[in-house]
Amino acid sequence: MMRRALALARKGVGKTSPNPAVGCVVVRDGVIVGEGWHRKAGTPHAEVHALAQAGDAARGADVYVTLEPCAHHGKTPPCADALVEAKVGRVFVGMVDPNPLVAGRGLELLRRAGIVTESGLLEEECHRLNEPFIKHVTTGRPFVILKSALTLDGKIATATGDSRWITNDRSRRYVHKLRSEMDAVMVGAGTVLADDPQLTSRLPGGKDPMRVVVDSTLRIPLHARLLHLHSSAPTVIATTSGDEAKIVRLEAAGAEVLRCAGFNGHVDLTDLLRQLGERGVQSVLLEGGRELAGSALHRGLIDKFLFFYAPKIVGGDGLDPFAGPGAERIDRTLRLARIATRRFGDDILLEGYPEAACSQV
Repeated sequence: MMRRALALARKGVGKTSPNPAVGCVVVRDGVIVGEGWHRKAGTPHAEVHALAQAGDAARGADVYVTLEPCAHHGKTPPCADALVEAKVGRVFVGMVDPNPLVAGRGLELLRRAGIVTESGLLEEECHRLNEPFIKHVTTGRPFVILKSALTLDGKIATATGDSRWITNDRSRRYVHKLRSEMDAVMVGAGTVLADDPQLTSRLPGGKDPMRVVVDSTLRIPLHARLLHLHSSAPTVIATTSGDEAKIVRLEAAGAEVLRCAGFNGHVDLTDLLRQLGERGVQSVLLEGGRELAGSALHRGLIDKFLFFYAPKIVGGDGLDPFAGPGAERIDRTLRLARIATRRFGDDILLEGYPEAACSQV
């Protein structure tokens, strides 16, 4: 039943920010009598939808919910109160809500009402479902996912810089879906100069993420396509430059210029992520630029890695995904854990997390 609740919750991924994606199932005598998921921020939560569908059958029923029911008034009333009013019998929770406004209070409210509760059911799966929400609500910073398309010999481009297209159509469609689930997508100025990307989801009905260009010296040309899109999502240029004339022209083109602290002559990514977090950005897809990826890697800012491998070999002096100095010894390399793989035709997606971060989960 919790797996069903997880499946329901996934329908809301990318649509509920700044709220978490949540699924709920109401079960009476082994039969599902109500289901629901959180569909959009500011609308009823998963428990409310499930209880409404269950009606009177919710009385004495078992409830499976992926995240602890909220116990505070936000844009909607507390879900814990709704469960108490419905007189459910037992509530099984995937994980306790790390939000300080909840953090066990929802479960305590249910227990005080005489409802049996149990938490930690499929906890790891429930945690993965809301990684951006959890990172943001506990640290104030967004969850950063690095996406890279590589050949089998680990190259993102040839020695001349040619990189179109390494992966196949199926892999690229998946990336567009991933973009639609993220709050922001980030690239370096070099990627804009080389590829002139749009950074949109390109899915029917899909949501475009905020576009963030890390451009320390404002090299971005005014004719760049991402400055002239019919998209409700903003384009943000993160810089350390004081070129007021260029800033005025970029803002006139519709971009927002975000001043950041400097680090080794470039935008301080830690400061940039802090500012994005303060704006409510919970998730960032880091897509382009060896310099940007290398800086994020060396400063330990990447929370999750997505490597798309195509069955191709560049050989020779092709470009690898991370600029800057690498590890001098194998025993000092960054090791990934919780590895998962997936096929997209002939392409293989390898997903992993920094091992040090995994030990804290």
